[in-house]
Amino acid sequence: MDSSPVDPVEPLLETPLYPAHVALGARIVPFAGYQMPVQYPDGILAEHAWTRTHAGLFDVSHMGQALLKGPDHATTALALEALAPADFLNLAPGKQRYSQLLAEDGGIRDDFMVTRPADPAADGTLILVVNAACKAADFAHIAAHLPDTVALVTRPERALLALQGPEAATVMARHCPAAADLDFMTALPLAFGNIAVEVSRSGYTGEDGFEISVAEGDAPLLWAALLAEPEVKAIGLGARDSLRLEAGLCLYGHDIDLGTSPVEAGLVWSMQKRRREGGGFPGAARIQRELAEGPARVRVGLKLDGRAPAREGAEIASAGEVVGRVTSGGFAPTLQAPIAMGYVPPALAAPGTRLDILVRGKALPATVASLPFVPSRYARKQKTGA
Repeated sequence: MDSSPVDPVEPLLETPLYPAHVALGARIVPFAGYQMPVQYPDGILAEHAWTRTHAGLFDVSHMGQALLKGPDHATTALALEALAPADFLNLAPGKQRYSQLLAEDGGIRDDFMVTRPADPAADGTLILVVNAACKAADFAHIAAHLPDTVALVTRPERALLALQGPEAATVMARHCPAAADLDFMTALPLAFGNIAVEVSRSGYTGEDGFEISVAEGDAPLLWAALLAEPEVKAIGLGARDSLRLEAGLCLYGHDIDLGTSPVEAGLVWSMQKRRREGGGFPGAARIQRELAEGPARVRVGLKLDGRAPAREGAEIASAGEVVGRVTSGGFAPTLQAPIAMGYVPPALAAPGTRLDILVRGKALPATVASLPFVPSRYARKQKTGA
């Protein structure tokens, strides 16, 4: 998920579900150029707890959806590999992968999701989902760097919903049984009742859940059908942010940006071995150097003593010397304690290291913590073998 200042000159856009948010009494705020619900009448803490225990429904239709289309999978995958460091060539049909669009110096332009359709008839197509505030720049950048045989087709006519939480699969099974059988980071085109949808078992809360792409005209029907289930409540951007922070997930424009490499951000897991070793993507020389020698700084989790939270921009200090800055911070409802993420030198990154966070001139003691803060509960099937 991303966040960025809104241009006051540009009119704010609305998702197809905007009237539904207003009808539910949502507090609407400007976000990434859209009018979006930050919370509903129950409040952020209640919405956060509901998602952790039941199923939360999020409108993420502001995200950018697109298709990358070429004559065959290899051609399309290699075109995208020239812009991002993940292995798309070996992405299996029906599988999804997280990656980053990189600048020439290895900084992160955006993070995004890529899905290879399961349908053999769609060979040569990749499905992209990028962050809302970056989508215009992302799509222009991708289109400008494609070979003549590959085209980018944007999908502004589609909405995107996320159903997250331990009861999400139970809800989906009632309407779309095949969705409940999906493994984490897999996707299929399915029918939700009479509504055609594209479902992936993924999300950005650390919980099991689904992201559902749907034609914008069908989005209100899908939203209403999901909200009619007793396990489901509408959840705003406020709880979405506290959930992803507890899950230790990066927020573009905060924890990662053009000044951050995937190695510094702890995203090496998203670069498969073939790409790490072979390169062939923007910033490969820097990234391979950081992999070999270690980066100058790394992203860490921080648990603060006491109850006072630290926000983005707060300085991190060790023995009175400033060594880094907080990139995300807030109160963790699940832990009933303040947490944060930020960047520090590798020598200070070990879990248990004591640091101070400077808030309004006061040093707040903190401890480096392993990420995620709250254990993730993704639906990974157990592999069996001889």
